[in-house]
Amino acid sequence: MADNIVAFLVGVVCIVLGILNTRGNISLLHSYHRHNVSEDDRIPFGKQVGLGTIIVGVGIIIFSVLSSVTLYTENNIFILVGTAFLIIGIILGLIISFRAMIKYNKGIF
Repeated sequence: MADNIVAFLVGVVCIVLGILNTRGNISLLHSYHRHNVSEDDRIPFGKQVGLGTIIVGVGIIIFSVLSSVTLYTENNIFILVGTAFLIIGIILGLIISFRAMIKYNKGIF
């Protein structure tokens, strides 16, 4: 159960960071991104990276909630569905974030 609480909190942190990024605050990102994104592109870049981070956070939260339901119901279908949401959330979030990095930075590193 403690693992699910930690996962839930990690998801919440991801969503909060994503919301901060969507508002154009990219100061939480790596210095490479802060230096290589022009002032005009900071808001659209932050929105896209923030959206990707929010999607990852939502996937983690759904996984943690469904994992907790599995503990109480002993029905493994919930953990399978939660794992699917986690994988899809991580992949989709990373694709959105990496596309923004490539578009506005010409690279992810």
